[in-house]
Amino acid sequence: MSVMVILRFRGGADFGGRLQPAVDVLAAKPGFEGADVVQNLDEPDLWALVMRWKDVGSYRRALGGYESKVVVVPLLSEAVDEASAYDFPERVGENIPRAGG
Repeated sequence: MSVMVILRFRGGADFGGRLQPAVDVLAAKPGFEGADVVQNLDEPDLWALVMRWKDVGSYRRALGGYESKVVVVPLLSEAVDEASAYDFPERVGENIPRAGG
């Protein structure tokens, strides 16, 4: 079982190519299990980066470090502002969100 991270973006037809360098950086991080860059079928300017991580800590730690701060974080700051990390309810247990809703 993995943590799933879904980040949505608004961008043009070539936006998917902008996501690949971030995926390449994150793929080298411990706990990374895979990623897909997908385009919405009904709204072609809506893109999603769907990633699978061993656990939420692996994902959050992957955002640290020089290369992530230079390549990944600026791009992720363009994501639609919404919650992005998902897990199975039985694994979440008592959930203490990082930010207020």
